[in-house]
Amino acid sequence: MIGDDVKAATYREVFAVGAFRVLFGSFVLLLIGDTVRMLALAVLVYERTGSPALSALAYVAGFVPQAFGGALLLSLTDRVPVRAAMAGYDLVRCVLALVLAADVLPVWAVLLLLASVGLVSPIAGAARQRTLPELLHGDAYVLGRSVFGMAAGAMQVLGFAVGGLLLALVGSGGALLFAAAVALASAAVVRFGLPAAPRPERTGSARTEGTVRATWRVNRELLGDRTVRGLLLAQWIPANLTAAAEGVIVPYAPDHAGVLYGSAAGGMLLGDLLVGRFVRPARRERLTPWLALLLGVPLVFFAAGPPLWVTAGLFVVSSAGLSYQLGLQRRFLDAIPKAGTGQAMGLAMTGTMTLQGVAMAGAGALAGVLAPGHVIALVGLASLTGTLAIHRVLRPQASPRSGAVGAAPTVAPAASVAPGAPVVPVVPVVSEVPAAPVRGTGPTQAG
Repeated sequence: MIGDDVKAATYREVFAVGAFRVLFGSFVLLLIGDTVRMLALAVLVYERTGSPALSALAYVAGFVPQAFGGALLLSLTDRVPVRAAMAGYDLVRCVLALVLAADVLPVWAVLLLLASVGLVSPIAGAARQRTLPELLHGDAYVLGRSVFGMAAGAMQVLGFAVGGLLLALVGSGGALLFAAAVALASAAVVRFGLPAAPRPERTGSARTEGTVRATWRVNRELLGDRTVRGLLLAQWIPANLTAAAEGVIVPYAPDHAGVLYGSAAGGMLLGDLLVGRFVRPARRERLTPWLALLLGVPLVFFAAGPPLWVTAGLFVVSSAGLSYQLGLQRRFLDAIPKAGTGQAMGLAMTGTMTLQGVAMAGAGALAGVLAPGHVIALVGLASLTGTLAIHRVLRPQASPRSGAVGAAPTVAPAASVAPGAPVVPVVPVVSEVPAAPVRGTGPTQAG
């Protein structure tokens, strides 16, 4: 656990780093563009087929492949220069949106194309996260993660608003062209805003080891390490179990789903702001288990069928508990091997997305036999149970390395800033970021 004398970082310090501003700008563009693209594509497929099932499948077609990408290709994150990985992925997204806007492919080919892009998206997402600790040191790293988490919620809400306006004005084809332009702008921001980074060094064995083999090996090593495995479970279990509640918001309150989704997103933003900016680092780590419990407790009250304004407040309080992940970020960074930072962060992100998808699908199936309010209450109980099961990991542990971390400068001096990129994500997604409403990545999310 870090000392109480370590002061909290400020937003001024974080945004004083030029490379961070570039990464933040490209991340905002990515969020808006992908949200518009997914919404427009879902509408386009529905217009062509009249099938709600195919429309929903088009919206989430890139989700499952991301899990495979995380399991098979993540070692590329630590082998490919960050700028190349990010800008290249933005160009792929631009081409994807242009092809979809042309509306010349059959639906099965559209789904296949989306799945192919989803397979490589974890590489770009992990590349963003990999170099954030090289740009920001000490508590500035944690605050930087929270900034990306807050942006994920706010920009996706904006993306849905922009997407809805574009659909009304220029239709789904025009909205997809907008998404292509935004992706191209993001690629330009990364290409010309970030300095070139040298290709990551590879050992003799790494040069001969294939991508899939290296990914499996490092994933096994990470999950085989008791400390790393515990911190991954701590990031995954409380947050991803409660994400299932958002999967049954529509059947719970079909006429007011937007209000409840907005409440969940607002609670996440509020928690990241208050805990990330105004709570000192040592206290933030001590609050971690209590904030994790906060995720599940409010959801239990849905069994009583409270009125709308109460349910909205309960979602605000529950989602604010997602800020518990901020207290884990420094410990996770300390625990992972520096040579595999990108893959470790990519594994955390991939696990988050996969577990959230499974949890939401399970909640949706359960809502077929139980009242939605009771399902949400059971989700809250499951989160509480999972949180209590890992409470030892959630509690801050004294570490001989913690003093060195606390002593690090808050922000890396300009001369020592390594060129690169950071983060965060969640409901099923097609890119490296989640669709709204957002549940944190360790990152995310916050990253």
